[in-house]
Amino acid sequence: MLTFAELVESRKAWIEDVLKPWCVTARRTDLRLAAEEWLDIAGKVDAESTLWTWAWSRFPELIHEGLPGLNETLPVKAHLSDGQMISGFPDRSQSENGQLVLYMDGHYSEPTSIDEIVAVEMLAYDSEPH
Repeated sequence: MLTFAELVESRKAWIEDVLKPWCVTARRTDLRLAAEEWLDIAGKVDAESTLWTWAWSRFPELIHEGLPGLNETLPVKAHLSDGQMISGFPDRSQSENGQLVLYMDGHYSEPTSIDEIVAVEMLAYDSEPH
C-alpha cells in the first residue's frame, strides 16, 4: 500500500513521464478531446497553461519556458505541411484549441492547426515578418 506522499509522487511522475510527453506528440483532435476532460485527467489545472502549453512546446520557439501559453513577444515563421509559410507574432487570445494565429502588418493570419505545422523558426526581432 502506498503512503499519501508516495501517491503524490506517483501522480507527479505520471504527469511528467506520461501526460506531458503525450501532449507534445498528440494530434489536435485528441488534444481537443483531452481539453474537454482536462479537470478529470490532470486535476485542478487550467488546460491553457498545461495541455496547450505542453502541446505547443513541440515548437520551442512558440513558448517561453516557465510561462504558460504562447510567447507573443517575438516574431516567428511557421512552415506548413503544404509548403506554405506564415509569419508574424503569435496571438495568444486568437490562438485557441490547437490553432495558431499570427499577427502581421495589422492583420491576423487564418487559424492554422498544430497538425499542419512542421517547423517554426524565430525571426530576428528587427526583421519585418512576411
